[in-house]
Amino acid sequence: MPWSVPPLRIGRTWPLGPDAAALRARWDTLVRAADESAREALFQPTRFRGLHTAVSQLPGHTSPTAPLAAETGPCPEPLRVLHGPFDLQWLIPDHRLIDAARPELWRVADEHQIHAVELGRVPQPTVAPAASGTGRLSGSDISGSSGGSGGSGIARDPGPAVVFSALLPDGRSPAGRPCRIRPLFRRPGGREPNLSPGLLDELSRRLDRPVSAQDFLAWVAAAATRRPDGCAVPLPLSPELWDAGTALGRRILWLHTHGARCAPSPGDRPKLPGGQRPYVRAAIPSDLRALPATLHYDPDEQALGLGEGLISPVPGAAWDFHAGGVRVLEHWYERRTAPAAPGTLDAARPATWPREWTSDLLELITVLALLAELRPEQHRLAARLAEGPLLTGADLGRAGVLPAAAATRRPASVLDHHEEGPNGQFALI
Repeated sequence: MPWSVPPLRIGRTWPLGPDAAALRARWDTLVRAADESAREALFQPTRFRGLHTAVSQLPGHTSPTAPLAAETGPCPEPLRVLHGPFDLQWLIPDHRLIDAARPELWRVADEHQIHAVELGRVPQPTVAPAASGTGRLSGSDISGSSGGSGGSGIARDPGPAVVFSALLPDGRSPAGRPCRIRPLFRRPGGREPNLSPGLLDELSRRLDRPVSAQDFLAWVAAAATRRPDGCAVPLPLSPELWDAGTALGRRILWLHTHGARCAPSPGDRPKLPGGQRPYVRAAIPSDLRALPATLHYDPDEQALGLGEGLISPVPGAAWDFHAGGVRVLEHWYERRTAPAAPGTLDAARPATWPREWTSDLLELITVLALLAELRPEQHRLAARLAEGPLLTGADLGRAGVLPAAAATRRPASVLDHHEEGPNGQFALI
């Protein structure tokens, strides 16, 4: 996948958040500021963006392009995005607010696109001994289904090397190195796969079956592993192994995208079997100020505590699911309850716990639990790959697939409509 895009760099925290209504309130506070100096203090200018910076519209969005110093209109409709590995949040899609928005990424974000976010290298933490004496192992020994802590000095499973999103991802890594975003398609409408030219034809010939771009991405979802220098994706020469991996990978893509892509049947959403589905057993306190700073997890009861609120059953593997160097559920919660500095736009936030957050949390627990159930199958796939013949870089070189042409590492020209430039002028690209 030769074309990659760096993470978005927003430059300020307030245009992104878990609650769309709070973003609209922040915008209203900004445009109603008493004077320009007050507006500038709220805006938090950087060397890339200020109240008078002239920028074009974000592709696909019709936000104004006049300087923010004179802005009095309503907030652009917040856009659902992927923040970090698994956190669905909202972003105000206004180019004037974002230091580096990566417009080339916005041009190809549509209902066909799947973004592969290659997580950067993260530190490998160790975990303390468990009271029960059970251990959690790393690498091919991890089952992903245990709810206990790991053994002394044993590395914790760092989670997926790549995450996938149907939504526009910001590409942020909570810990570790910055991510790289690799869209599956270089053009809107699912056209021109972001793959080295000739790769799909070579795989089809070697495996004796048609291989599509989505098949390849499914294989990546199932087989990608993390290495010190990035992600590795071994390519098998066994048709049976390829079929098993792509079937597994399609389910992983379905879970990562919360049912938006690769659904087993149209409209299918991720669900745990009856009796294993998480429910709210005790109401989550409505006052955000009454919630503790951190979540509490009871492994014996498989219960997640939010102050006096209680959700169960929550499998231990969902609680302990890590990605990007953090425990996903803890990071999700902290992003919604961490205090904001008074007098800033970040301080405009819900006073009460929104019902939508509960639904989002239950869905996230479900997705993480189902992904953890697939980890043993991924490890078995890795073991079979280690035993069988692989398609090598030298093979791809002889087939003319590698090295990828320099043009494939750059964005495609996709302008089939006008994009508004600064102050209402047409953008010339």
